[in-house]
Amino acid sequence: MKLFSPDRANALIPKLTPLVEELLAKRRDLAITLLESDPALRRTPPSTSRLAGVRSPFPPPRFGERKSEIVRLIHRIESFGCIVKDIDLGLLDFPSSSEGEPIYLCWRIGERRVRYWHRADEGFSERKEL
Repeated sequence: MKLFSPDRANALIPKLTPLVEELLAKRRDLAITLLESDPALRRTPPSTSRLAGVRSPFPPPRFGERKSEIVRLIHRIESFGCIVKDIDLGLLDFPSSSEGEPIYLCWRIGERRVRYWHRADEGFSERKEL
């Protein structure tokens, strides 16, 4: 496992930012598609007729392909040595150490640089300023 200094993690931010933005967009698109395909959320009440209804001329949404794209993006981001911690927040952790103890440097999309850290057994809510 690679260990990062704040400088080394910050050097990756320009490369990681567009990938995380793409990940967020794909995740958002998948969520919207899933909601749009939910029969419980359709405006028209379901037919009580026993006859077959008119079939849509459009193919069913391809969730598997979209999920695969998201997984590929996560693997691409993590190939730099960081860890995708939360897709919805655009949150990445960079393995590091402090005084021989494993820690994570913590970065969130929209932040200019890595400014926070937390112990390995802590999460986002316990992050501390560097």
